[in-house]
Amino acid sequence: MTHFVFTPAPVVQIPVVGTEAQFPVRRIYCVARNYEEHAREMGHTDREPPFFFMKPADAVVVCLPGQTTPLPYPSLTGNLHHEVELVVAIGTGGKNIPGDQALQHIFGYAVGLDMTRRDLQNDMKKQGRPWCIAKGFDHSAPIGLITPTAAVPGIHAAEIDLSVNGTPRQHGQTDQLIWRVAETIAQLSTAWELQPGDLIYTGTPAGVGAVTQGDVLHGTITGLSPICCQVV
Repeated sequence: MTHFVFTPAPVVQIPVVGTEAQFPVRRIYCVARNYEEHAREMGHTDREPPFFFMKPADAVVVCLPGQTTPLPYPSLTGNLHHEVELVVAIGTGGKNIPGDQALQHIFGYAVGLDMTRRDLQNDMKKQGRPWCIAKGFDHSAPIGLITPTAAVPGIHAAEIDLSVNGTPRQHGQTDQLIWRVAETIAQLSTAWELQPGDLIYTGTPAGVGAVTQGDVLHGTITGLSPICCQVV
């Protein structure tokens, strides 16, 4: 019997639509600047090779249907931004996965928010330093329930939207991704061996902006369980 020096943290888990099963989270990978209009609003114009950053698994905040989930405003920032994203949940791992086989590795999809301390990100960029502090903080990865792939055949041409206090902020379609889901999985798997339980936040449409305490964020993608959270 293994004896730990302290009690291990519980496995981070996300409910799966239509079952009592839970999806155990291993790692969270994120794709930067993966919608053309968002890339432009961030000061970039060319289709560059995809690049990635990571969040810790325990940054997940599960947003249950029909509920408004509290989302703590993080420390060290005065410019917290929302980024609504299609999240891919990996069910079968692999390394150097061919693009034409990549979709076979997906268990399901969810709506997610990549919350960002934008002022810290901008400061780190100016100094040429990593911007993990801007992306990988506590509660930075809200996510809705995971829907299995078979239940959302139209997910690769779905509407993606985010509103704040009922006012539309972000809108796009998942077929506007610069690097499509299959391409992203293929590229990502050249740098890391993907495993069951990995999540991939695939990028956000244009319209990112700041939120303050009291704001209610509502994110939707056609066919997926919506998310609703309030900054507290």
